[in-house]
Amino acid sequence: MSRAPATDFKVNQQIVYPSQGVGKILGIKEKQFKDNSVLYYTIYLEFSDMTVMVPVNKAKELGIRAIVPKGEAEKALAFISEEYAPIPSDWKLRYQMNLDLLKKGSVLDIASVVRSLYHRSKIKELPILERKLYDSALNILQDEISFSLNKSKDEISELIRARLES
Repeated sequence: MSRAPATDFKVNQQIVYPSQGVGKILGIKEKQFKDNSVLYYTIYLEFSDMTVMVPVNKAKELGIRAIVPKGEAEKALAFISEEYAPIPSDWKLRYQMNLDLLKKGSVLDIASVVRSLYHRSKIKELPILERKLYDSALNILQDEISFSLNKSKDEISELIRARLES
């Protein structure tokens, strides 16, 4: 190939893969698939210590996006300490609602899942599936904000906990 193909992300760029976590683009390679040549991102996901290959043309559909700028990260931190509307008491409905938000994957969607499930857990213990969803959303939020603000994950974890309890 004489020139690099147009892609949304570059090698070594930090990205967010909704419902998977924060990752890093390790490479962009062409692979043969059946009779076609398909361009793939090779993404390393730190949280799960896993490397995945995602077709470049499916990245947007999967919600893969760049880490938010500092201002957006600060907005998400402010958002988790704001008043919120109560969420459905039917856990299945709540779970689906939050799962959909997590899949959409904007930093505010993820913050919304964290905020609502945190407050719900203060009322009543979360069912296992919801607990996993909360842990996953919290981890993605902490990772993304720590990269965006260039602070340690522990520092961000404390900050989020303080904001949730305020």
